[in-house]
Amino acid sequence: MSNLTQPKDNITIVFSRNILFGPVSVAPLLIFIYINGVVLFTLRCKPVFRETPRYILLYNLIFSDTFQLAVGQLLYILAYVQVYMIRYLCVIIVISAMITTDISPYNLAVMSLERYVAVCFPLRHSAIVTVKNTGVSIAVVWAISGINTIIRIFMLILLESMPLDQYMLDFCSKEALYKHKVFYDYDKAFTGVTFVFVGIVILCSYFGVMIAARSASSGKASTTKAKKTVVLHMIQLLLILSSTLVSPILLAFVGKVDRVTLVLIRYVLFLCLVNLPRCLSGLIYGLRDQTIRPFLLYNLSFGLIHPKLGQTSTVPSNKH
Repeated sequence: MSNLTQPKDNITIVFSRNILFGPVSVAPLLIFIYINGVVLFTLRCKPVFRETPRYILLYNLIFSDTFQLAVGQLLYILAYVQVYMIRYLCVIIVISAMITTDISPYNLAVMSLERYVAVCFPLRHSAIVTVKNTGVSIAVVWAISGINTIIRIFMLILLESMPLDQYMLDFCSKEALYKHKVFYDYDKAFTGVTFVFVGIVILCSYFGVMIAARSASSGKASTTKAKKTVVLHMIQLLLILSSTLVSPILLAFVGKVDRVTLVLIRYVLFLCLVNLPRCLSGLIYGLRDQTIRPFLLYNLSFGLIHPKLGQTSTVPSNKH
């Protein structure tokens, strides 16, 4: 009986692999990368975007998210063509993804503080939130992520016994590299500290904006918009936090479902909890901002959509 069912099982595995990792599954990921790429291009198409601190911060956020999407897409393609790479090459790819993963929450904290300063200290905003200071804050965010990555590299070298110049026995992924329990504990601790810290910063910014809104006699519209922006930062933080649930959910299904079902669950989680939030950030922020929206719609449609604008001078041109 087992000899008769084995060919059917092999056919099911091959069919499922082609459906889950073939063009049908790759298409949504490519669309996500395309949308974020257009947002990044839009944020560089006009001087006002390149010279305004909040747009610079938004560019840094979407850049890290896009890089994360691209690396995830690369790993899925390598899994689809069944590439077993040398261990140190996988380390480089995974570490690159880890760096950009840690960027997003801290960048959201800086963006919330920028809105807090804009509402609570409007007269000093231009002096505090400068392009130079924005660059320094972005450098600090990358430094925090870099230090965390260096710690993970040393942990990998010291605790894992498999040489880095050998071929891996599984597809390249974070789980395939970091198998020791201490890695999981460290990730849990760092993620917890990160999201508690960033959450406190965003909440304090929100309450600060609320207090300013109650005491302000004018500028109600801008204050209300700032409150909504800070709330959006919190929602985005929660969406990013949802990506940390992928590994625990997968571990809960290991040994309880067959390999094909596990692969399907992993793909759905990867698409919904990892990729979708990182794509939505660029799209939502871009469409919500009245300054970015006309240029974003124009670029997304390859110039086919011309939004109704009050001034024709704001229509994108090739001069900039």
